[in-house]
Amino acid sequence: MENLININQTYEKLNLANQNLNNREFEDCVFKNCNFSNSNFAGSTFMDCKFIDCNLSTLQVSHVSFKNVSFKNCKTLGVLFQNCNDFLFQVDFQDCVLDYASFANKKMTKTIFTNCSMKETTFESANLSNAVYDNCNLDRAIFNNTNLMAADFSNAFNFKIDPEFNIMKKAKFSTNGILGLLDKYDIKIV
Repeated sequence: MENLININQTYEKLNLANQNLNNREFEDCVFKNCNFSNSNFAGSTFMDCKFIDCNLSTLQVSHVSFKNVSFKNCKTLGVLFQNCNDFLFQVDFQDCVLDYASFANKKMTKTIFTNCSMKETTFESANLSNAVYDNCNLDRAIFNNTNLMAADFSNAFNFKIDPEFNIMKKAKFSTNGILGLLDKYDIKIV
C-alpha cells in the first residue's frame, strides 16, 4: 500500500494498526482480513471497494470519501463516519459490528444494514429515507431529527425511536417493533 493510487488490487492480512495512510486513492480494491484499527485514513478516497473480515475500529476518517463501499463481517467500533466527505457517500454493511459509530448528518438514502450490531450508534440529523435495517440490533441507537421516510425496521430490534422528533412517513415496523416507538409513554401493551 505504498502507492498513492491503487486500482484493482486485493490486499490480504495486512496489519496496519495505528498507521497513517493519508491522501491515498483506492478504486475497485478488496481488503480481506486486514487490521486498520486506530489508523488514520484522512483525505483518502475509496471507490467501488470492499472490506471483508477487517478490523476498522476507531479508524480516523476525516475527509475520507467512501463511494460505493461495502463492509462485510467487519468490526467498525467507534468510527465517526460523520467526518467523511458527503459527496457521493455510499456505503452498505453486512454482518458488521458498528457499535458506538456515528452517521450524524450523513445523507444515506437506500443504505442497507444487514445482521449488524449498532449499539449506541448515532444517526442524529441523518437522511436515512428508504434505508433497510434487516436483523439489526439498535440498542440505545440515537435517532433525533432523522429522516426515516419509508425506512424498513420490520426486522430490526431493541430500537427506541420517538416519532415526534423524526420524519417517519411510510416507515415500516413489525408489530413487536411498535413498542420501540411508544417507549417514552411508559405504557404496557398486552
